Amino acid sequence: MRGLIVICGATATGKSQLAIAVAQRLGSVILSADSRQVYREFDIGTAKPSLEQQRQVPHYFIDSCDPRETFTMGQYQRQAQQQIARQHQNCPESPPLLVGGTGLYIKSVTRGLRMPAISPQPQLRSQLQRLGQRQCHQLLQQVDEPASQRIHPNDASRTLRALEVYYVSGRPLSEQQGEQPPKYPILHLGLHADPDPLRERIARRTRQMVEMGLVEEVNHLCDRYGDDLPLLQTLGYAEMRGYRRGEISLEEAIAQTTLHTCQFAKRQRTWFRAYPEIEWFDVNDSHLTERVFTRIQQWRNTC
Repeated sequence: MRGLIVICGATATGKSQLAIAVAQRLGSVILSADSRQVYREFDIGTAKPSLEQQRQVPHYFIDSCDPRETFTMGQYQRQAQQQIARQHQNCPESPPLLVGGTGLYIKSVTRGLRMPAISPQPQLRSQLQRLGQRQCHQLLQQVDEPASQRIHPNDASRTLRALEVYYVSGRPLSEQQGEQPPKYPILHLGLHADPDPLRERIARRTRQMVEMGLVEEVNHLCDRYGDDLPLLQTLGYAEMRGYRRGEISLEEAIAQTTLHTCQFAKRQRTWFRAYPEIEWFDVNDSHLTERVFTRIQQWRNTC
């Protein structure tokens, strides 16, 4: 059974818990598809699987690199493909699980996106960052208009990468991309929650993160790496950094984190809804795990 099972969906829909239950039954492994969980020490704010959860099932792409490093989508794709191949060779009867909410990570594997093999250029990025995101995106419009249309004007990470590729290779990123899907079968499973229940889940999880020590985590990271670390400007960390600086109260930081997470979840839903191959399951279904496992067994019997 040399295949792959994808479990995707918006944040706070319970992907990790379901994946662990499924992986235990299959005797399989989990490949995290989360662009922040790859970084060490960013634990609570990224909802990283606990050490106990990681002991229950082998996880990959958790704590893979230093927060000061840049882990590119190309690196993720190559390493994920290698890990999938090893799993197919060593345990062909147990398909690996690709689990997460970073759509580009998942797409890079399941669609076989072709990406330029260009390593990060810290000096070039630093020069571009000093221009500011607005000017960088305007610059991208001039050198690679197709890429600028696909990349949101506020998406600094992808804007910088597209400019980096252009200035290093001399060719627009849009001309170097394409798809080469893998030959093995893939089952795409998605977890769905209606907006109001999901908003409640997000609000509850945000408060749980604070109770677990999110503020202390942010303080530690700021003290160790400095307030200007790019990862500290991401969801959950940016709001708590504002509290640390005295710019907002803790309650305001919690409210902002909840709001911004809901907005992020909406963007994730829009992204995943564009892929008809995903089969959706309601997170509030009391028989969710059994229904998912039944579908997996059907898929395995027909492959």
